[in-house]
Amino acid sequence: MIRIKWPVALVTVLALLLGWWLVYTQQIVQRVEENAVLLSRIFAEVQEGLLAQNQTRETQALLNLQTMVVETEVPLVVMGPGDTVIAHSNLPFEVDERTPQGQEEIRTYVSRLDAVNPPVGDPNFIHIHYGQTPAVRRLVWIPWLQVGGLMLTIIVGLLVVQTQRRAEGERAWTAMARELAHQLGTPLSSLQGWLEVLRLPREERPGDVQDAEIASSIEEDLERLERVSHRFELIGTEPDLESLSVRQVVRDLEHYLAARIPRLTKKGVDLVVDIPPGLPRVKGNEVLLFWALENVVKNALDALAGRGGKITIYARYVGGKWVSVRIRDTGPGVPPEIRAKIFEPGVSSKSGGWGVGLALSRRIVEGVHSGRIELLETEEGTTIQIRLPAADA
Repeated sequence: MIRIKWPVALVTVLALLLGWWLVYTQQIVQRVEENAVLLSRIFAEVQEGLLAQNQTRETQALLNLQTMVVETEVPLVVMGPGDTVIAHSNLPFEVDERTPQGQEEIRTYVSRLDAVNPPVGDPNFIHIHYGQTPAVRRLVWIPWLQVGGLMLTIIVGLLVVQTQRRAEGERAWTAMARELAHQLGTPLSSLQGWLEVLRLPREERPGDVQDAEIASSIEEDLERLERVSHRFELIGTEPDLESLSVRQVVRDLEHYLAARIPRLTKKGVDLVVDIPPGLPRVKGNEVLLFWALENVVKNALDALAGRGGKITIYARYVGGKWVSVRIRDTGPGVPPEIRAKIFEPGVSSKSGGWGVGLALSRRIVEGVHSGRIELLETEEGTTIQIRLPAADA
């Protein structure tokens, strides 16, 4: 079954409509120009007839004028006493006025003309009924065409935006699914390894591992699985917000990373935390805020992989209502071509990256905490600022 791509179809229709519109208006302009020339000829003929001292020439001028009026393509009907049709010109249909049926058909048409333009002449003798020129009749449709084109343009724009949003949503969900699989994969692999160790006889276990040590490691992996599932559960709901100390959240993150930085980097990475006491509290969710900060710091760790360096986390109270947290690293920085979209799903400066971490951080900071996350311009390295509204501001 062939699926119709409505945005493409509507854009095509709009392009055809615009093309037809140009041709249509050009024809109207051309006809108006022809009528202007014809009016000039009529004026010249009138002047020549008025100046002529010859009755034959005057009669000829009148005949010429009649011919020119007919050339304007204005519908004309000449009627006599009793509304008898005497002559007609430029009617939109073929008719024989010599027959009773023809007379009635023309009278019906004349009634429509009179509704727009009143007849001229003596109603009891000769009176003439007339309609509009083709150019004027075409002009009537222009407002409708304009409205139709505008509505079609709006529909195309809305469909394009909707399609883009749907594509962004699909990329976001795909990226989140990959991130979830990645985060679940490590503890699951660890649990599988410990299960294999438990199946071995005690004397064959590597390093003479004791049951208590295995149980402790399994407990740690289970806690990690629970933490991961709880995080993704919260990201898809409206989590409860409470008064939080940014200083405490960052301290917990520092403690969490202290045992993991040596395993995540081959060269030394210094983690410096500068959080002054007395910072205003913020209204947020501790689990999600911890996750947002962790994603940014892990991004910085990836930037320093294989080269070492320093990561600095510091916070300040700014603007009288914001608590600003900045994470700065001494890595190579963000490539210029992706700086403007670094927080979009699927965008990553790493060759094997999925572009999920910073996108999730933006969802948490801006969507959940009504804050702001941004990449700051720096001469070297990368600095990401997270601004959170103070709870009492």
